[in-house]
Amino acid sequence: MRNETIAELLLARVGDDRPGLLSRDRSWTWDEVVRESAARASLAAKLRREGPFHIGVLLDNVPEYVLWLGAAALGGATVVGINSTRRGAYLEQEVRHTDLQLVVTDRAGLALLESLDIGVPRERFLLVDDEDYPALVAGHACEPAADPSIDPKTQLLLLFTSGTTGASKAARCSQGRLAELGRNNSAKYDVKREDVCYCPMPLFHGNALMALWAPALTVGATVALTPKFSASGFLPDVRHYGATFFTYVGKAIGYILARPEQDDDAENTLTHGFGTEASPEDRAEFLRRFGARLVEGYGSSEGAGMIKQTPDTPATAFGRPMHAGVRIVDPQTREECPPAVLDAHGKVANPEQAIGEIVDTDGAEKFEGYYKNPEADAERVRHGWYWTGDLGYLDADGFLYFAGRSGDWIRVDSENISSLHTQLVLRRHPKVIDAVAFAVPDSRSGDQVMAAVEVPEGVSFDDLDLPAFLAAQDDLGTKGAPRFVRFSHSLPTTGSGKLAKKQLQNEGWRTGEPVYRWVGRGTPDYTPMTEADKEALREEFVASGRLRFLP
Repeated sequence: MRNETIAELLLARVGDDRPGLLSRDRSWTWDEVVRESAARASLAAKLRREGPFHIGVLLDNVPEYVLWLGAAALGGATVVGINSTRRGAYLEQEVRHTDLQLVVTDRAGLALLESLDIGVPRERFLLVDDEDYPALVAGHACEPAADPSIDPKTQLLLLFTSGTTGASKAARCSQGRLAELGRNNSAKYDVKREDVCYCPMPLFHGNALMALWAPALTVGATVALTPKFSASGFLPDVRHYGATFFTYVGKAIGYILARPEQDDDAENTLTHGFGTEASPEDRAEFLRRFGARLVEGYGSSEGAGMIKQTPDTPATAFGRPMHAGVRIVDPQTREECPPAVLDAHGKVANPEQAIGEIVDTDGAEKFEGYYKNPEADAERVRHGWYWTGDLGYLDADGFLYFAGRSGDWIRVDSENISSLHTQLVLRRHPKVIDAVAFAVPDSRSGDQVMAAVEVPEGVSFDDLDLPAFLAAQDDLGTKGAPRFVRFSHSLPTTGSGKLAKKQLQNEGWRTGEPVYRWVGRGTPDYTPMTEADKEALREEFVASGRLRFLP
């Protein structure tokens, strides 16, 4: 590991005339990016007070966000990316927890926060769309320099975890770790100085910061911004900027592929992208339509660098463990799990033995912890190991596969069912944009499989013909077909664009959206649930004394 800081990487760009930042309105050279960041660092230093030097940023993907990232790096501050999709008490609690000194936002962000008690008085809000703001920044123009107290351990980011499976936590990220990720990821994702890196994922999330902004800064590539992801705007943006690289989450790819195919889709500059949760089928279709390969990876805001991709990595695997400390273990015994036995369809034939938690026995020292959350720290580091909370398995050749989060196993009729596998099967459906599967309690014992699917407007449930589709999936066991299916044109998501699995699971079949149920055995046969059906099912829980299992 090099003992670099993000501040040093920025200062190395002084005098660099290559475009460093692009918006639809204008461009900045890297030299201009650093100088504008330095002015904001000077402004922040003037406004600094006692306590943690934490600056909340609540903005879309606009140039000011990137310039304040640079300001924090040069000034020794911490950027707390405020998730603009949060609301009310949840948002208030999340933001207040991080002890902000200053909030950088705009009028829209102010409207979101002004009724909340986040611990920051109104006079300590900087509105980037205020008419006096440009002059305020210009008055702090200065020669770029780093605060002398900065070292690789200086905290740069507090990243709220995505909250897909529960309450989010503020993960710490130091300047040294982000700089190391910039070095490693620029090589891993093949980001070069000539690249134009298009950023449709939100800058408050690790995807955009660790896989795009830091690598681009490291090699001096160009960062191109769009305020928010838009499936209809994706290709026009790529063509406008001449983008060659981008980052994604699986749902975004689903939205892009759901757009009507055009004869000129492949007439673009994209060469590759990096992200998570795009199915092998979607990756193949993206390559066919747009001529760009998608590289899947494994990592989190808390830790990364555990898996390495090789040219012979199977389509459904992440790659090989980076070192001998990355293992699959039984969380109870800490014994290593044996390799998975895969059937002709690639399904694990010995899941009880082969699937375990992904750990890094050498990773405890690299984990930087959560802000003011010792309980969460203790959950991540046990017995001197770093525990990811993710499940996986190794095949006979040593390739590592993701098997879901630690809560993704569903106990159906005394058999463990992988919700991840069920949702991957559903995502193969050509009319499904995205899908998620999860456990709902059975009225008598154990669980049942429920799924939520999102489809484009104009597509009906009958158009999916789910019984025939599921019957044609040779790798889906009889227990893996969902008993309940929530049907939607717009499922709730987290701020990072992933489906809000915990919310969907808590709502279960009691949602206000259409739910279809399969009762009985044999081939799935779905019928819509009425309110009377839902009340009758609830009474089954009452009769069996299991009402406490309904969230």
